[in-house]
Amino acid sequence: MRDIALYDYDALSRSERAKLCLRAEDDLSDYIEKVTPVIEAVRQEGDAAIARFIKQFDGADIDPAALLATEAEFEAAFETLDDEFIEVLRYAADNIRRFHEMQKPQDIWWTEIRDGVKVGERATPLQSVALYSPRGKGSFPSVTLMTAIPAVVAGVIEPIILTPPGPDGEIDPATLVAARLAGVKKVARAGGPLAVAAAAFGTQSIPKCLKIEGPGSPWFVAAKKVLADEIGSRLPAGPSEVIVLADESVSPRLAALDILIESEHGADSSGFLVTWSKELAEEARKAIPTFYEQMSEERVDYASAVLAGPRGGIVLTKDKEQAYQFINDYAPEHCQILSKDAEAHLPHILHASEVLLGEYAAGSLANYMMGPNCVLPTSAAAHIHSPLGVMDFMKMSSVGMVNKQGFAEMGPKTEIFARYEGFDAHANAASSLRQKILDEDG
Repeated sequence: MRDIALYDYDALSRSERAKLCLRAEDDLSDYIEKVTPVIEAVRQEGDAAIARFIKQFDGADIDPAALLATEAEFEAAFETLDDEFIEVLRYAADNIRRFHEMQKPQDIWWTEIRDGVKVGERATPLQSVALYSPRGKGSFPSVTLMTAIPAVVAGVIEPIILTPPGPDGEIDPATLVAARLAGVKKVARAGGPLAVAAAAFGTQSIPKCLKIEGPGSPWFVAAKKVLADEIGSRLPAGPSEVIVLADESVSPRLAALDILIESEHGADSSGFLVTWSKELAEEARKAIPTFYEQMSEERVDYASAVLAGPRGGIVLTKDKEQAYQFINDYAPEHCQILSKDAEAHLPHILHASEVLLGEYAAGSLANYMMGPNCVLPTSAAAHIHSPLGVMDFMKMSSVGMVNKQGFAEMGPKTEIFARYEGFDAHANAASSLRQKILDEDG
């Protein structure tokens, strides 16, 4: 029988509690050492290096001149997929688009802060972004939709999707269909550190991008760290992680069902069921293996590796306050609250990238269909970061406008301020000299 770790949180020392919060990507030193020569090869050789490493890492023979998906490949993808699944992708895309359109700021806003002085902000899209869709432990057209749609809603001029090919060298057909449904025309073969390096430097096929966003393996995260001065990336999105908070009002079997959602992503994922009910903890622990029978052997291997610890299992706390404390210290990527009164717990969850409330809000609905973005900060970054969204693909410029009346009030005060700081040109530009020049030369 596969073991499922059970932790008595109240009995753990401070250091033992801290260990529960560790993630796979917390120490990237080994990954960084290994991705550095790969990055340098891509910088030097471009597409040729990408093709060579695809052969090495993915086992696929790729023509360096054929990294970009062709129109024929897009058409074949639509022919390959079942019509029913394409309609599911359309449904998901519509929900995701509706949510992200609500995030988009107005193009420009103004307010008259003083008589004759108007200030505001103007929103403009980024010029070029790379959108990463991983493939290592499955294909993720869901991630393609979640990264591409907010970029398109934002109005990004040159979006490109980067994704690893399969062993046959082909791009996942659902990823190609999702790209088109999202409104992105370019998709290229490049995975992990290859994708980050290609976007950072540009190659013969892949344009140099200002930013790369999307979730990925520790290899991908390490490459982003190495290239942080070359390409922007706000979101630290690594291996999947979840905390399921379950109280005594819900079925232990439901808690067991939901802790497996993110745990099946890979052995480097993290997943904890947290409860203060000893009975629920024990019953859920018994129930988890019963669901293995309805999963593939590969997914069972991943989930059982996570739930055996140390980055997963069941955490039994002495009370709800201690459960809230652990969740907020952990700052999970996904947080599910299973309770007949889930909203009562919500005010106490201060640090989580996503919080799903109630017995019907399965994490898989959020990953695919609900609309809010599933590309979320991991490794406790929820303490300071928000989910991926439209504003990750836009920037704000401050705007200001002053007329003669406004200058008459604000100019003298600005001159005094500038004189104090010792900036003569600042002071002169805000002094009566300005009005004199306008009167004489105006």
